[in-house]
Amino acid sequence: MKVEAGKVVSFHYALYDSEGTLIEQSSPETPTLCLMGAGNIIRGVEAALTGREAGDHIDVQISPEDGYGHRDENMTQRLSAKYLRHAGKLRPGMRVPVQTDDGQRWVTVLKVGLKTVDVDANHPLAGQTLRFVMDIHEVRDASAEEKSHGHAHGPGGHQH
Repeated sequence: MKVEAGKVVSFHYALYDSEGTLIEQSSPETPTLCLMGAGNIIRGVEAALTGREAGDHIDVQISPEDGYGHRDENMTQRLSAKYLRHAGKLRPGMRVPVQTDDGQRWVTVLKVGLKTVDVDANHPLAGQTLRFVMDIHEVRDASAEEKSHGHAHGPGGHQH
């Protein structure tokens, strides 16, 4: 069965930056699940998986355009510290949620002042060319429930 929209693909992956440094990888015991065509993964990874099948090995470079986009310096700003509700003391480099008019968004703390915090709303991997190494474990039809929820469910059903 080929990977295409409306299918659930399970795969293992390793993500590297342009210098070849491992950024993250899936658990060896639990493959990553994705409902294809639902916008749950970056465009470049979805394109690399499409048309493939179980057992395929993929090694692909993903440009910023097909990954997390280019950095936008307009996405750095100074906020009142009262908008950053979290446990513990804020430190540069921390990723924290902030509530916006469009819902919750994660930002990276750049600088902490007495009453203000400078943050960056760019994705941490924005602007980077990335390398994904993936092994497709399984491809299956998505259930009606998965399609209605817009994401894949793990073994045993609905898991959010």
